[in-house]
Amino acid sequence: MRFASSPMRAAKLLFATVADDSPQAQRYNRIHRQLGILDAVLGLAMLVVLLATGWTKKLAHLSLVVLAKDQYELGLFLYIILLLIIGKVLGIGLDYYSFRLEHEYHLSNQKLRGWLLDQIKGFLVGLVLSTLLAEVLYALILIAPQAWWLVAWVTFLVLMVFFAQIAPVVLFPIFYKFRPLEDDSLRTRLTELSKRAGTTVRGVYEWRLSEKSKKANAALTGLGNTRRIILADTLLQNYSEDEIEAVLAHELGHHVHKHILKSIAVQAVITFAGFWAVKSVLRWAELERGWFQGDRDFANLPLIILTTTVISLLLVPVMNAYSRYNEREADRYAWKSIASIAPFVSAMNKLAEQNLSERNPSRLVEILFHSHPAIAKRIAAAKRWAKKK
Repeated sequence: MRFASSPMRAAKLLFATVADDSPQAQRYNRIHRQLGILDAVLGLAMLVVLLATGWTKKLAHLSLVVLAKDQYELGLFLYIILLLIIGKVLGIGLDYYSFRLEHEYHLSNQKLRGWLLDQIKGFLVGLVLSTLLAEVLYALILIAPQAWWLVAWVTFLVLMVFFAQIAPVVLFPIFYKFRPLEDDSLRTRLTELSKRAGTTVRGVYEWRLSEKSKKANAALTGLGNTRRIILADTLLQNYSEDEIEAVLAHELGHHVHKHILKSIAVQAVITFAGFWAVKSVLRWAELERGWFQGDRDFANLPLIILTTTVISLLLVPVMNAYSRYNEREADRYAWKSIASIAPFVSAMNKLAEQNLSERNPSRLVEILFHSHPAIAKRIAAAKRWAKKK
């Protein structure tokens, strides 16, 4: 049952001063950031140690010569399994602490058994995707030894779009349950909102998020014939139809402003630079340092991952700024698409409280860690827009 917001309550939420973050929210988000930093440092350290000690060569030799009997594709697959196992063993402690953290702050409904099952699923999905990408990469190095990085750049862009398209129907259901939304009135309302935004959705689905989390969320996912609206059951249970419409209007704002296409274009530029950097680093490692026996020596995979990871980390502030710009555009579209900004403001406040989000992070934290503008800023911007209107 959704809770209807009275006009008086909506007005109070609209004009109320945004509360400062509670000590609980501050501590939760601080620990969450620390875990993310530790995870990144641990991953980088693993890659550096593999390269600096030469263990990557020993693992490659074990995979290719000892286990695969010189069958290259099988050897690469076994090498990836070994890398993922090492990474999982090193990171399982942080993963478990994250699981306990969600329970400590009453944000999770997931049992230990379900968490362990998700860990296994995540490992297997990661294995399949990592193997696919690695096998494609090294096959292209064989086919086009001089221009492999250009061919790989185009191929990986195609795969990126492909995965974005199949994610709602293939990847998401591995971890979550979905079912068609039963509320005919709300489904019709959201479908009409989508039509006004110029997009056709293939369905509105209830996302059974409550089986794992107490947080709320909604999204417009997929591309083409897999585009669909997904609404967390935790959202459906605690938000009015006006508030749900406001949340979805924001998601549709991304479509209206073509943020998906623009993001693909941005990723195309970044990926091009990344493959060029990988090609240059591999050439240096092989010719100047003599670390590997050609680009097809998959012992160089940790160096490839390290190069792309460092580039990604350096670009985090820039990509976060770009994302926050897009989010502000989507917010402005939402305000124009709904009758009043009151449901938007109340939804933002509810989401902040329910998800234990930071309303007022420091500027540095926002730059380094937030892909969305601070909730306090989003609400203040909405009120300024309404006042001008």
